[in-house]
Amino acid sequence: MTAIFNATGPVPLVPPRPVPETAPQPAAPLSVGPVQELPGTPPAAVLPVTRDGRPVGVFVATGGRVRYLPLPDPDRLLVATAGVLAVGLVTAGVTVLGRRRPPAVARLTMGPGGWVSFRGVRAPAPRAARPWWARLLRAHRLVAER
Repeated sequence: MTAIFNATGPVPLVPPRPVPETAPQPAAPLSVGPVQELPGTPPAAVLPVTRDGRPVGVFVATGGRVRYLPLPDPDRLLVATAGVLAVGLVTAGVTVLGRRRPPAVARLTMGPGGWVSFRGVRAPAPRAARPWWARLLRAHRLVAER
C-alpha cells in the first residue's frame, strides 16, 4: 500500500465554496391590487392577486365569506395541451404501425429452372371494392358513359 504525505496537511479534493456576502433574496412576494366593489345584493368585493406582474388569482368577499379563486396559468395550460397532443400522436402512430397488413404471399420457393412455386399458400383476402376514404365521403367511381 502506498501513502502520500504532505507536510502542510491533507489537500482537499474539492476547493471550498466561497461564502456569498449577501443572503439570497426570497421570492417576490404576492402583490395585492386595489379592492373593487361589485354592485348587487349582497354587496361583494374583489381583490386581485398578482405575482411578477401576472394575475394568479382573486379574493372574493361576499355574504361574510372570503373565497380565493385561482386563475388558470396560460403557459401551464399550453404545455399540458402540447403534452396531451404529443402522447395522442405517438399512440396513433404506434396503432397505425401495429395494424399493417401482413404480406400477401407467405411462402415463396424457387423451383428447378427458376420458376416460382406458391404451393400451400392461401390466396390473399380480397380487398374492399372501395377504399375507406371513399366510403367515408360516399364517393363513387367516375364512369364515362358511351
